[in-house]
Amino acid sequence: MFEGCFPGKKFFVTGGSRGIGAACVKLLFRGGASVGFSYRSSGREAKELMDGLEGDVYGYKVDVLDEKGMEEAMEDFSSAGSGGIHGLVVNHGIYERRSFDSMGKEEWDRTLGTNLDGAFVAVKKAIPYMERGSIVMISSQLAFKGSGYGADYAASKAGILGLARSLARELAPRIRVNTIAPGFVDTDILAGDTEEKRNKRIEEVPLKRIGAPEEVAEVVAFLLSDSSSYITGANIDVNGGLYIH
Repeated sequence: MFEGCFPGKKFFVTGGSRGIGAACVKLLFRGGASVGFSYRSSGREAKELMDGLEGDVYGYKVDVLDEKGMEEAMEDFSSAGSGGIHGLVVNHGIYERRSFDSMGKEEWDRTLGTNLDGAFVAVKKAIPYMERGSIVMISSQLAFKGSGYGADYAASKAGILGLARSLARELAPRIRVNTIAPGFVDTDILAGDTEEKRNKRIEEVPLKRIGAPEEVAEVVAFLLSDSSSYITGANIDVNGGLYIH
């Protein structure tokens, strides 16, 4: 759908070496864009991704909480080719399932720090290089429905919604900001599921299947494209009807 739609565009994806992030990198690259992405520990996957695309794809091994490292990554990527950055995808995140009873302040801080503080850092370091453009932030269905085993994760993803809506007001009309709230998607988060658990998830979804990372990436590409030029401050659910609100 987006083949050849992004010639001359430059997009940066946080957490871009695996899952939804890698699907975004691939789709945007195939759309003609130059793509930069950050990753923290998955060096093998990052190398395979860059080797497989063989073009203007730039991987940066940096923690999103490392302000200096993120600033250097954005500066380096923005200076490549035509200069500047046209879009940012805030995709990184951790989900360490645990009950609230078993959660300590350290675990809470780690999740909120990575997911929400990291989003703050990514946007702060990208926007100086964005004359105009679009920011897409990945939230979660759990931001709306909550989680029995991840209050920290749900809170961080709800925070993403508030941050994005505030930025949509503040950065307009120069930069549009929107969010996507995925449901069950075939990524590492579901990798540990037993067959029974996976089948139970499928039964919960009205469309009766788990989503593919590429299906989220398609919506990301739409929100980065000119086809969504009058959309800002919005959230799009990509969940197969799992949570309708």
